[in-house]
Amino acid sequence: MEKEYSCTKCNSPYGYPQGMLIICPECGHEWSDNTESDEPVRSELIIVDANGNTLVDGDDVTVIKDLPVKGAPKPIKAGTKVKNIKLKEGDHNIDCKIKGFGAMALKSEFVKKAN
Repeated sequence: MEKEYSCTKCNSPYGYPQGMLIICPECGHEWSDNTESDEPVRSELIIVDANGNTLVDGDDVTVIKDLPVKGAPKPIKAGTKVKNIKLKEGDHNIDCKIKGFGAMALKSEFVKKAN
């Protein structure tokens, strides 16, 4: 007998598994079923700045040292303020836009949270 999956949004009893997700045919909602998984639930991404302050999406940060940029004639200067950052996984864990440079990926170890 197959396991029944009730939708977590509309409580429809017709949810069905597809790959790693459960899908509700009535409302289209998709969710994961972690109850059968031996894998631990992944915790939220925690990224800290050079001073150990926790960063979150939308924070403003300040660059703490001159950062050379490939293909650019000048580096990003220390003290440059970067607004509305977006965090991601990986080595360069901050996505942002810097005036005069455009879209950029930075390492959190070279920024500090702005006041």
